[in-house]
Amino acid sequence: MGEETEVNKDRIIPDKETNKPTEKPEEKSPIKKITLLILLITSLFFLWYVLSDRHTPYTDQARIKGLITPVTARVSGNITKINISLHSKVKAGDVLFELDKRPFEIAIAKAEADIDNTTQSVAASTASVKASAGKLGVAKAQLDRAERNWNRVQKVMQENEGALSEADKDQSETAYFQAVEQVASAEASLERDQQRLGDSGPDNPKIRVAIQTLEKAQLDLAFSTIIAPTDGVIESYDIDLGYYASTGQPLTTLISTTDIWIQANMKENNLSLMNIGDKVEFIFDIAPGRVFEGTIRSMGYGVATDQTNKGGLPDIKSKTGWLQDPQRFPVIISIDTDELENLIRLGGQVDIVVFTGDSFILNTIAKFRIRLMSWLSYVR
Repeated sequence: MGEETEVNKDRIIPDKETNKPTEKPEEKSPIKKITLLILLITSLFFLWYVLSDRHTPYTDQARIKGLITPVTARVSGNITKINISLHSKVKAGDVLFELDKRPFEIAIAKAEADIDNTTQSVAASTASVKASAGKLGVAKAQLDRAERNWNRVQKVMQENEGALSEADKDQSETAYFQAVEQVASAEASLERDQQRLGDSGPDNPKIRVAIQTLEKAQLDLAFSTIIAPTDGVIESYDIDLGYYASTGQPLTTLISTTDIWIQANMKENNLSLMNIGDKVEFIFDIAPGRVFEGTIRSMGYGVATDQTNKGGLPDIKSKTGWLQDPQRFPVIISIDTDELENLIRLGGQVDIVVFTGDSFILNTIAKFRIRLMSWLSYVR
């Protein structure tokens, strides 16, 4: 008995009142609590994921976009001066290249000489018109005299047939018909000279052609100086002095800085509550730890879904996996700050989050998330 009591003394506790032994209560296992806690956290996370996908949509499929302008020569010629270098910044109107101006200056001198020649030719034609008009006046005067003489002959012959000889009659009649023909010939000559002359002033066709030729030569001379069409940065530049620039051939590429935006490829269900003007926060890998603001400018209404892309619709690639990724549509975001001028690069990757409403909880979580991703840019 003594040994039995000694062996079980750790498991049996005597009851002072009943003097009977009682068993010690077993401790509850924490596995059930941990399981319930995990299920609760998972449910909350799932609920947040569903709600945030519509109220505060987030994506890392966004890129910086901008306008790209190929700088081309509008006239052909050898480059004699270069004022830029690769990745240099330029302002609208800055001179980028200069072509050899001598051929264009010669063309201007020739066009000016052509104007002088044309003016002289028009003056000569004007003199011819005046001379023809004078001849026509003389012919009409002769016709008037011949006509009056012929009328007198006819009147005399009617009153006295034998007063004039047949020779006098024929001479008067012949003179009259010759005067008529001379008037017709003078009128034809005058009309011919007038058609050759056209307008005698600046509206003369020959003068207009000569003036337009001069203007074209002056315009070509102006085009021999190639200027920047807009503010931007020079890219893809690899030519040197003496290079022959052909009309329409790109010499360099200018990335415009006048309008930079972000194109975010958002899932279709992200667009359900999204509106133009909604606030956006975004981050760049080039600026870790910083968060910038923007607004939604526009949202795409269509994308290419097959091999035929009629009308040039945006072609957005979707990720493939076990579950098909929802269709994505381009959302254009305006950048609301000017402090990114030296940071942004076209094609750079961007993370964005859109705030579609005033939900304090969802917006707070979204703000925390985008700032966390910004700090993670240090290590990714």
